[in-house]
Order: sequence, then C-alpha cells, then structure tokens
Amino acid sequence: MPAILLLNGPNLNLLGTREPGTYGAATLADVEANCRATAERLGHTLEALQSNHEGALIDAIHAAGRRFKAGELLGVVMNPGAYTHTSIALHDAIAGVAPLPVMEVHISNVHAREAFRHHSYISPVAAGIVVGFGVAGYELAIEGLVRKAGAR
Repeated sequence: MPAILLLNGPNLNLLGTREPGTYGAATLADVEANCRATAERLGHTLEALQSNHEGALIDAIHAAGRRFKAGELLGVVMNPGAYTHTSIALHDAIAGVAPLPVMEVHISNVHAREAFRHHSYISPVAAGIVVGFGVAGYELAIEGLVRKAGAR
C-alpha cells in the first residue's frame, strides 16, 4: 500500500509548549505517533516532516507529486502553519503537482481567530480541509484522504 506523507509547517515543532490554550498539550511527537497509528490501522505507512522553512516544504511537495504518480504515495496531510495565510509558493507547488491530493489541517478554528487567519492560499488547491478539531483533526484528515483515494 502506498505511504501517506505528513507535513507540518513553521512553529509546529513547538506543539505542547506553544499557546497550549489554543493548540493543546500534545507534542509534535504525539501527533506523529497518533497519525502513524491511524495510517497503519488503515493499511498504510506514514512518513513525517516538519520544517520552519518554506523551501523545504515546497521540495517535499514536489517529491510527493513524483511519488504519487509512481504509485508510491497516497497523498499528503499538511498543516502549513502560518504559511497558510502567506504562501503563494506553497499554493503553486500543490497546484503544480496535481492531481496529488493534499488535505489541509488546522488544529484551531482559524475562522474564529484573527482576521488575517481567515484567508488560506492552500484551501483552493486542497483536496479537503479539517479545521478546529484539535490534534484529532490530523487523524480525520488521514481518514478522509484514504476515503477519497478509495473513491478514485
């Protein structure tokens, strides 16, 4: 079975200590372990990458597009962090590797927060969006990715 790629953007390495009232107490290691268990329960492996650097995320998306076309990758679950609201480059990278399915995830309900968080450059090119379910949203996104793949 093809793998699932989990991408996390800037500052998500601080999960568990950064604004726990907004993001909870789970660490990035906890998130990755839960995602790995969910992927394995659904018959897939999980690979994870977190980067505070936009270019590293873009390179990972480009590689994911090639792996998807080769049948090695089911798709991507991505929390782009603050790049959600600023990165046309990430938008273009995802659009450039279509039809690679990318599920956009946000731990908090970005629409209930500051106005600048209401716009996503990623959403128009995402296969689906999970917002506001805490870190459980990652598992929901994996399940949604697997369902969408089964419908193809």
